[in-house]
Amino acid sequence: MDVLSDAIAAIRTGRPHSSRTVKRAPWGVRFPASDGAGFHVVLQGSAWLLPPGEADPVRLGAGDVVFLAHGYGHGLADRPESPLEDAQLEPDGSWPVLRHHGPVHGDDTLMLCGAYRLNKARAHPLLTDLPPFIHLPARVGTHDRLRSAIDLLGAELADPQPGSDAIVPALLDTLLLYLLRTWWLTERPEGPTGWAGALSDPAVTAALQAIHGDPARPWTVEELGARAGLSRAAFARRFNALVGQPPLAYLTWWRMTTAGRRLRKENTPLRTVAEQSGYTSEFAFAKAFKREYGVAPGQYRRQGAVSTARST
Repeated sequence: MDVLSDAIAAIRTGRPHSSRTVKRAPWGVRFPASDGAGFHVVLQGSAWLLPPGEADPVRLGAGDVVFLAHGYGHGLADRPESPLEDAQLEPDGSWPVLRHHGPVHGDDTLMLCGAYRLNKARAHPLLTDLPPFIHLPARVGTHDRLRSAIDLLGAELADPQPGSDAIVPALLDTLLLYLLRTWWLTERPEGPTGWAGALSDPAVTAALQAIHGDPARPWTVEELGARAGLSRAAFARRFNALVGQPPLAYLTWWRMTTAGRRLRKENTPLRTVAEQSGYTSEFAFAKAFKREYGVAPGQYRRQGAVSTARST
């Protein structure tokens, strides 16, 4: 199993959205806090990121990418001192798609912006470990796959063709994975710690792949340590240090996370969800699920159906 892809799929909800827009100086936009993650790409021109909290403004040049994993409010402007206007969003929270053809002139800035809806109640530590914002500066000869995904997404938004309604969400999902992979593999300043270290550690990665590949299996620390090629004690120490919780605690957390996703997205019988989550008894599964979510599995499923109906 690909742990990164698996984790992102489990915490994403709804459809991602994006827009391609041009700004003419002077300009400033304030983006409110949200329940998801967002990104901004400067395609042409320049801009300033006004980060969340007390961080200093960050200058963005053409090709620079910013990713905000935690949904903090922030601003973008042509200059740090420019006044900010609230972003004008659609009723569903998405940005209006503004198409711009031709070159950008003078002080104009052409940007690609987007957002993902995430289930913050089940936030994966893989994302919670990220800083308030990630800045990936453009450098010649680097991040080629990320740049290709950006180019494809920008082209679809600038000139939609048959199939764009399916292509754009798929490209947004692809872009999210490239953003995270680029950060963890090439840009993180602190070195291989936390989940960045977990994904770079062959032993811990082997155990995570085993858990994600077969969460229903009654794993023991000894078995997972054997997959990692370590003794029980050495494996438990390394896993806990990098992942942030003991192996079996993470196994339970992951089982409940995937169970919640199945209950919201599938009509799978509760008995089957219980078995897929490693429980031989539907009663035992319901008890564990309620301890984790605060509601019974059936109620959780009904709440999801109501929420989906209201959003459509």
